[in-house]
Amino acid sequence: MNKQTLRVDEGTSVALCVFEPEGAPRASVVIGGAFGVRQGYYASFAQWLAGQGFRVTTFDYRGHGDSLVGPMREVRADLFDWARDYEAVIAAARAAQPGLPLYLLGHSLGAQLPGLLRNPGQVDGLLSVAAGSGYWRDNAPRLKRMVPYFWWVLVPLATRLCGYFPGRKLRKVGDLPAGVILQWRRWCLNPTYSVGAEGPAVAQSYGAVRFPVLALSMSDDELMTLRGTHNLVNLYTNAPTRVERIAPQDVKALRIGHFGFFREQFRQSLWPRAAAQLLGLGTAEFELPVPGTTA
Repeated sequence: MNKQTLRVDEGTSVALCVFEPEGAPRASVVIGGAFGVRQGYYASFAQWLAGQGFRVTTFDYRGHGDSLVGPMREVRADLFDWARDYEAVIAAARAAQPGLPLYLLGHSLGAQLPGLLRNPGQVDGLLSVAAGSGYWRDNAPRLKRMVPYFWWVLVPLATRLCGYFPGRKLRKVGDLPAGVILQWRRWCLNPTYSVGAEGPAVAQSYGAVRFPVLALSMSDDELMTLRGTHNLVNLYTNAPTRVERIAPQDVKALRIGHFGFFREQFRQSLWPRAAAQLLGLGTAEFELPVPGTTA
């Protein structure tokens, strides 16, 4: 693992880690993380993927994790800025291996932000893991019951008092800059999520994506529903897309959930499948169902 710092724009840098394969890489992969999840959470999976011949990059969005400089209350960033961070990491990965395919593996938010890329032509495919529209009515039932308190009381109050959202102390999502959480709030309260909250420019941005999108939906996801996954995928209006449903019993597990995909216990099941699915993006295989999954 090689730790690096990448300058995104004037006064802004992000921390990233590059996992190199032993031999010549077969493809580049950039892992886009979920809300409040630090890049270290993906390290075991990234190291394993490098062992399969991929050059893998993980990173923390500005104002978060290893990219946080100074107090979070002083961070001025929103989700458009985080999309710029994502794109800068993609560009750096592309420049390092210009002749190789470049795939994104997006966990939750990491599969939403690619619709905001200014240059989606750099990307050859997106494997979405446990992602969907964050519109609150698309949330899983238990989470949906908490929404009125979370979005109308806790988030506005805590963010105003602290200058950022102190999610770690509250055991909700994780620490997030004020601009990020408040913009996300607007998205989650809109039936068409980011497209509805931000207007035609964002709809056009998603529409400009042409790379294939394969979305993996976990049947026991405690946050996201299958409907939410379809609603996110449908924002990529001009991209070839497919949704696959994975149940714990498909991989002889008791639970996968929203975060389990990246745990070591799936080294022999979900991880090899993901490697094959990454390589299958953009090929004829993309149109075929993957054995052991339910549509």
